[in-house]
Amino acid sequence: MHSIAGLIKPPVPEKKLVEETLHGVTIRDSFRYLEDANDPETRRFVEAQNAWTRSLLDPRPGREAIRNRIEELLGIGVIGAPQIGGSYYLYTKREGAQNQAVLYVRQGLKGADRALVDVNSWNALGTTALDWFYPSHDGKYVCFGTSENGSEISDLQVIATASHKLLPVNIKRTRAASVAWKHDNSGFFYTRYPNPGEVPAGEEVYHRKVFYHSLADPSDGSQDKLVFFYDKDPQAWPNVTISDDDRWLLIAVSQGWTRVNLFLRDLLSNAPPIEITEGKDFLYGGDLYRGSIYLTSNEDAPRFRVFKVDVTKPAREHWREIIPQSPGARDAVLQAAHVIGGRLFVTYEKDVTAEIKIFDVEGRFLADVAMPGLGSLAGLGGNYDSEEAFFNFQSFTVPTTVYRIDMKSMSADVSLWESLRATIDCQQYVVTQVFYPSKDRTQIPMFIVHGKDVKLDLQNPTWLSGYGGFNVSNSPSFRASVYLWLERGGVFALTNLRGGSEYGEEWHRAGMLEHKQNVFDDFIAAAEYLISEKYTNPKRPDLSRAVICQVPLLDMLRYQNFQISKLWMPEYGSADNPEQFRWLYDYSPYHRVRAGTEYPAVMFMTADTDTRVDPMHAKKMTALLQAQAANGQSAERPILLRLDMKAGHGAGKPVSKQIDELTDMFAFLFWQLGVEGIG
Repeated sequence: MHSIAGLIKPPVPEKKLVEETLHGVTIRDSFRYLEDANDPETRRFVEAQNAWTRSLLDPRPGREAIRNRIEELLGIGVIGAPQIGGSYYLYTKREGAQNQAVLYVRQGLKGADRALVDVNSWNALGTTALDWFYPSHDGKYVCFGTSENGSEISDLQVIATASHKLLPVNIKRTRAASVAWKHDNSGFFYTRYPNPGEVPAGEEVYHRKVFYHSLADPSDGSQDKLVFFYDKDPQAWPNVTISDDDRWLLIAVSQGWTRVNLFLRDLLSNAPPIEITEGKDFLYGGDLYRGSIYLTSNEDAPRFRVFKVDVTKPAREHWREIIPQSPGARDAVLQAAHVIGGRLFVTYEKDVTAEIKIFDVEGRFLADVAMPGLGSLAGLGGNYDSEEAFFNFQSFTVPTTVYRIDMKSMSADVSLWESLRATIDCQQYVVTQVFYPSKDRTQIPMFIVHGKDVKLDLQNPTWLSGYGGFNVSNSPSFRASVYLWLERGGVFALTNLRGGSEYGEEWHRAGMLEHKQNVFDDFIAAAEYLISEKYTNPKRPDLSRAVICQVPLLDMLRYQNFQISKLWMPEYGSADNPEQFRWLYDYSPYHRVRAGTEYPAVMFMTADTDTRVDPMHAKKMTALLQAQAANGQSAERPILLRLDMKAGHGAGKPVSKQIDELTDMFAFLFWQLGVEGIG
């Protein structure tokens, strides 16, 4: 490494000072030109930075062994819980070296699996991703979305399950589509972005609308009937659910992560949708069954409750609470309620671990579903008329496993449906949940994972991970690549920062807008706890020796001007607002860099086709730290940019690119923390 350091320095980024005054504060930005990805100077900057990164990471000792082990670990694969359509079971699975998951269909519980949609055969590079799928109620047809290069901008297609024949349907701009099939298979309701030219330039990723597509209509959907558009807010995000008798369409319109407006449309009438909850700053979700909406809400109940609402009398005064919220502030948080087999399956999270309870449709408790252990669940699926349900379970030491719930008995028997074969001895590792005080003394939960033989002697390289935003719970999950770290004597810690959903809406709001500093305080306190409990030592500067900063938001004064970031203004605020500008400016990482400060070694990881978080954040922060940090020109404690080509935010990334990315990440971390190489 010393020979490399003696020969190479990072490329010196050119400065082009831009000054502006926002709400009386002068903002200086020398690297704003890097926001333009098509500027030749930006392209040269990226090429030079990637070359600098390669010059430091490619020669790392043990790199090939790291890569080989990551290939083995990712070869464990992934599997999704099946969705039920009539006698068909449809689910996704990725095995071995496959780049992308395959959509499989099985007819009958013990039938043979058939590959229905295998995008691996569509693209030799593996950059075509299967984004989502929705079977018709009888399973004879499946809507599915695919996208290219991690863009997540899906194309909607329809396939016949029995014949594997693609129908002449290809609808563009169906990102994260919500689809509701009519029960006679004549067509479906779905969401998409508007047609080109229908909205002002720059707003093409907003104005999401609900349309109806008849299978007899033109294949591109451009003439599909508009069913619903929330014209009060271009950033609103509608999703759809249809009733079991095809009469009612429930439209849930999200505005950020704190408000959902519910509308109900009578499909037998030309009357406009009925407003049920518009204008209330609460979250609502619902399932339709036999003339009722089973509605979950945090209205005056931060841990959520369930109402039963008659579709013919949906006004608020007619709602009837059937499942109350948990009483204590740290009690279980209700996550969702689904009608399956004429019963209510309600999922909860208690201290960041999953629970399932079954109620009748009047809210009377029937049974607890026996969970396999302390972990997280996803994909709870079943239909209102099915006698079974499926769910995914995983934990830090249990790979994703699919379980089946048999509802023919009142005990709701749980059995294994399919599991993945791990190439590691997970029983050699221990998981501990601790609670530590943050700066304001709030108790924050954290999971700590390490080998049974790890000693608390301050000498263990420790990987601390957190999220803390968007009402997302950072639940225990099986992270195959983490085992490379654990196998080298490392400790992995996952902290549940405020801003997530771990303890309900109060927990979420305590980490958003003007309270965002709580998230950073929680994370810092987690690092301090790990040091005080002798898991590790800081190897300063500050609390960290090395930082991996993936697809980051860093310029909080300008983030809303790029990609889909206006969707996030309810969570972060906007610098256009004088009050919100103050708190954004106070913590905006790009504006907190201090010249001459010794920073940890940092590798910023981003991708050129990330359509969520623009890569400009990572580019600008790399340039600024290289220009101003005391170690900005260092080859021993470097500031690096790794910008991947033909890749996005993360969803749909082929396994081959995941392997490349993880190899670089671990090579960087092992080098910086002095972890012995492999092999």
